Order: sequence, then C-alpha cells, then structure tokens
Amino acid sequence: MDVSRPMLSSQEKAEVEKLVNDFNISINPSRQPQQSLGKDDFLSILITQLKYQDPTAPMEDKQFIAQMAQFSTLEQMTGMAKDFSKLTSMFMGNEATTSLGKSVEIIEGEKTIQGLVEAVTRGETPQVLVNGNFYNWELVSKVFAD
Repeated sequence: MDVSRPMLSSQEKAEVEKLVNDFNISINPSRQPQQSLGKDDFLSILITQLKYQDPTAPMEDKQFIAQMAQFSTLEQMTGMAKDFSKLTSMFMGNEATTSLGKSVEIIEGEKTIQGLVEAVTRGETPQVLVNGNFYNWELVSKVFAD
C-alpha cells in the first residue's frame, strides 16, 4: 500500500514557518536566530533524530557513523580554530616585542605617526607605546632598523 505524503503549497509552508517562529519567540523572547551551527547544535539535532526515528526503519549504521564522523570533524576544527587564534596572538606579541627600541610608523585613520617604541604590552591585542601614547600593534605599518 502506497501512502504518499501531502505536499504543502508555498503559502502553507510560509504559514507553518511563521507559526514555528512565533512559537519559538513565545518560549524565549530574547532568542535571536543564528547563521551558523555549533557542535552543541549538531549534537542536539543528532539526538533528536535518534529519539524520533521510526522504529520500523531505524537509521542505517553507515548513516549514523557518517554523522558521528562529521561531529568529530566539527569538534576538531573548533579546537584547531582556537589554537590558531592563540598562535596568531603569540606571533603578534612576539613581533611587537621585537620592535622595542626601534622607530615605527603608525597609521591611525588619516594620521601618520612616527616615533620610537618605548614599551610593549602583551596579550591578545599587543600595544606599543610611541610618543607617550599606546597604539594597537595592528596599526603599525613600518618598523625601521636601528
């Protein structure tokens, strides 16, 4: 026996989507839609999928393994992104430190500032002290030899 699913018109789909959005907002008014999914979202979808699967047609092993592999890959990529961010901060801090005692050129908006680096701060956004003011290292356009 062939049981076909009824197809929704585009107007009906829009109405259903509006009802779902209104319901979600009524549950949590401060909730804002996101443009990307994280690892928690992926795991939540997978658990929901397993919870509501048809017992007469369970998810195939291959499909489940593929989804778990995707989750593992997502987890590893998230960790790598954090590590690369830390590495970038380290390189910037090291680069700023090597400019200590050297002349630099800083471009801040339309203003160009030249002076000697007197001090350097470390951290995620290193800063250099030039002419009595601190500037983000990212604003330094040139470093001159002693």
